[in-house]
Amino acid sequence: MALSRADTSVLGRWWWTVDRWTLAALLSLVGFGYVMLLAASPGVAERIGASSRDIFILKQVFFLAAATAVMVSISVMPVKLVRRLALLGCIGALLMTMATLSVGVEIKGARRWLHLPGLTIQPSEFMKPCFAVVAAWLLAEGRNYGWRAYAAVGALFILIIGTLAKQPDMGMLMVVASVFCAQLFVVGINIILVAGCGVVGVLGAIGAYFTMPHFRDRLDRFLDPASGDTYQVTVAMEAFGHGGLLGVGPGEGRLKAMLPDAHADFVYAVAGEEFGMMICLLILGIFGFIVLRGLLRLLGERDMFIILGATGLLTQFGLQAFINMASTLHLIPTKGMTLPFISYGGSSVIAVALGAGMLLALTRRRISRAAQDEE
Repeated sequence: MALSRADTSVLGRWWWTVDRWTLAALLSLVGFGYVMLLAASPGVAERIGASSRDIFILKQVFFLAAATAVMVSISVMPVKLVRRLALLGCIGALLMTMATLSVGVEIKGARRWLHLPGLTIQPSEFMKPCFAVVAAWLLAEGRNYGWRAYAAVGALFILIIGTLAKQPDMGMLMVVASVFCAQLFVVGINIILVAGCGVVGVLGAIGAYFTMPHFRDRLDRFLDPASGDTYQVTVAMEAFGHGGLLGVGPGEGRLKAMLPDAHADFVYAVAGEEFGMMICLLILGIFGFIVLRGLLRLLGERDMFIILGATGLLTQFGLQAFINMASTLHLIPTKGMTLPFISYGGSSVIAVALGAGMLLALTRRRISRAAQDEE
């Protein structure tokens, strides 16, 4: 049933104020995620000896349905409730991330996951969008409370990156730091301080190279492929070449059977082989559209919290997509980071949906600040 502009129900107000173009683009990514899991996951399930070759498909259907529900539910929330949700989520995710250092599951030399009854979660995934909104709130409040608000957000930032460095999760650390720096730039903080943060980041990367063998090995393999194992990247590049412009057809890809992470970190290569460069460009275009549309949506916005929050969430969303696609194409060193809504993973897809829902909520059209607070 069509919703009238005169409909004053929660659903009616939501439908006529939410950015329906961005919502449609996000839902299209969810659709791509389902199609790509149909293509990539059965082979992975067979290779690892899973009880059913459709096990990953069944799980991801549940994850994608839950993610859609989370995204839409949060997008209905008023700004005040989004801010409170982000604060509670940031505190809870930070405490759980700190818990991984002692009771977390170690995989490939890193402790990033917690085993809970019936599931395994990566709490740092949820910390990313929540911190972006909390940082926006504290930076916006800096105009009223001065150095105390800035000191609070600075201390929280240092605590988060210190915890991520301990796991270690350098990719997540760089995303969180990049988002925070983007927000500092937008809020208009002294450019010398921003440059100082950049210098600290470069020095931190140099320090990580000499103190973290895993980080050093990945960078060395990127700069000199002959120096180590580059199997997954090599196969991924062959998949793109095999797919060509239009791909070999759904289900016809053969190189995906050789990729251990075909359903997760390298799902973009499966898209390249089976659907071709045209679909890869379409996926890239959808991500670019969401980011640009979100930034254009902020033009004319006067609420600094909304500007900073949406900027942080858009930066995070776009950067995560870029890192995944660029590492698959061997444009940057490989990093175990999922492609939003498309890669397999429960924690990742729900956390991305959390951030997308917050973005939709923050960028809804509002007549006035009074109307915004009354929602």
